[in-house]
Amino acid sequence: MTDPEYLDLAEAALAAIEQGCDRINEATDADIDNQRVGGMITLTFANRSQLVVNLQPPLHEIWLAARTGGYHYRHDGAQWRDTKTGEELFENLSREASLQAGMRLRFAAA
Repeated sequence: MTDPEYLDLAEAALAAIEQGCDRINEATDADIDNQRVGGMITLTFANRSQLVVNLQPPLHEIWLAARTGGYHYRHDGAQWRDTKTGEELFENLSREASLQAGMRLRFAAA
């Protein structure tokens, strides 16, 4: 994958996360505050817990920091997959956000 291809795919993933927060906030009382600075999005929940999603351009990865640990995702040509478990980024983000919000939340790729 070239650097421009990575950046296009990674930026699309971050945009989908931002849109997911907007959709969730409109449809539920989860009240997720999402702040983006460059290639990093911080999701802050009502209980003040956070998830951090950030781009790692030199590695062509997206990283997710959660209470349960850190996850590294690489694009497999179709989806962002965890480098250890193979789990898809948006599935894991949905699970982690649900744990921290105390309600079922769903994020999806655009």
